[in-house]
Amino acid sequence: MARTAVIYHSEYLNHGVDDHPENKRRLEAVMRFLEEEGVLRAPEVKVLEPERAGIEEVMLNHDVEYIEYVRALSDIGGMLDPDTVVTKGSYEVALRAVGGGILAARVVAEGKFDNAFALVRPPGHHAERGSGHGFCIFNNIAIVARILLKEGFKRIMIVDIDCHHGNGTQNAFYESSEVLYLSLHQWGIYPGTGWLEEVGYGEGEGYTVNIPLPSGTGDQEYLYALEEVMMPIVDDYRPEFILVSAGFDTHYSDPITSMKLTSVGHREVAGVLLDAAKKNGGKIVFVLEGGYSLSAIPKSIANIICLISGIDRSWDDKKVEGVGLDRVKRRVEEVKQVLKSYWKF
Repeated sequence: MARTAVIYHSEYLNHGVDDHPENKRRLEAVMRFLEEEGVLRAPEVKVLEPERAGIEEVMLNHDVEYIEYVRALSDIGGMLDPDTVVTKGSYEVALRAVGGGILAARVVAEGKFDNAFALVRPPGHHAERGSGHGFCIFNNIAIVARILLKEGFKRIMIVDIDCHHGNGTQNAFYESSEVLYLSLHQWGIYPGTGWLEEVGYGEGEGYTVNIPLPSGTGDQEYLYALEEVMMPIVDDYRPEFILVSAGFDTHYSDPITSMKLTSVGHREVAGVLLDAAKKNGGKIVFVLEGGYSLSAIPKSIANIICLISGIDRSWDDKKVEGVGLDRVKRRVEEVKQVLKSYWKF
């Protein structure tokens, strides 16, 4: 029986423009690599095609006026902000992206698969309740979390490993203890949010965890920060479901960021996340966010799919040195100092 569901639909290619960093070539490169390397034909993996999400599902996280605005703009084309393009048909593609995340979560929640990877676009974690930003139209992972809450889950953890802070996802759950949002991101770049002292508000105080990392952070430093901060919180919070905002713009070759992770590093990060899930029933879903190096993102995604499905294959790239462990250790201690009144470190 297949262990891992890979969620994909060719409609994801029908959004955007070619000269934008977030373009269809990202998924074309990924799917071509997975096909050529035989990953999608492995018995451990099954590809599923999602339906478009319904309006009522998107409304769980977005204002109906905004949804209608996106629909109308999609008829003619335009911009949601200076970075976020809407082309003819983008509305339907964005609904299908939400649907991809929902299908991934449902098949895992129902026990049909151990885990899933939703290869969707456009990405979502910058999208706010009433506005789109940073290449994102609807917040795919926030909508999935709200559906899981509606269907009976009580403690959901979103781990955002995109290089950019997921301001939209953070804001969606800033006052909630039912969804714990944890983000590791490069500090000092778009969108400028995600400082370590942003910890939530009201009932959500302590349930937002930000780990702003210096540029040049590499595999060793990133894994140290993830394990030192996330794992004690996992032991304390005991999430019933882990959702991963899986961005790959932390790769050293990414054209718009300056981190130094490798494709093997991304596999190791996924291994830590998988171990965290296994401590609490094993439910984990990866939902694609950013990552703009066409040579890197296919290897990183293939590495993760093989890891979570139990396929003994991996793809490497060149070794690079990170910024140094001492600098990241200092930042991790700062994060712990802010969070020690909420979690047991």
